[in-house]
Amino acid sequence: MGLESLIVTRPRIHQPCAACRMLRRRCDSNCILAPYFPCDEMDKFAKVHKVFGASNVIKMIQMVEETNREDAVKALVYEATARMRDPVYGSTGAICQLQKMVQELKMQLESTKARVLELQQQKDQLWSVLMNVNHLDLLSPINGGDNFCLGYDDSIAYDPDKFPVVGDWIF
Repeated sequence: MGLESLIVTRPRIHQPCAACRMLRRRCDSNCILAPYFPCDEMDKFAKVHKVFGASNVIKMIQMVEETNREDAVKALVYEATARMRDPVYGSTGAICQLQKMVQELKMQLESTKARVLELQQQKDQLWSVLMNVNHLDLLSPINGGDNFCLGYDDSIAYDPDKFPVVGDWIF
């Protein structure tokens, strides 16, 4: 006789949902809470139960169409979690805080856009000044080369023999 023949398969026993387990009641197959609070998610139901109470949770779930019940339970869990964190404002406090952050970010964005526009205008002004310098004929070629200098005689700057290097200003 092998080891496989000694193992007896047992029929699967229905485990109570988290709500029935916490409330210490019998969980039958038509339990309204079982689909939304499985046995391994006790903390979810504990939060909802602490904030709303089991009978209120059942009433709220029954008031919602069956197709929307899962979303309703998620909303209850979210609100219960928020109420545990902030008993006074709950999720409203978090929403207000996020709205305030959005407003601050909008103001920062507008400020940044204005600064970008200002810098763009400065760039355009500088570009037009540079383009007008060409028309004023202030630049002239030196010895027919590609080097340009202003219209005064600064050839000393190009000849190291004529440009004395004296002083403490050289580091």
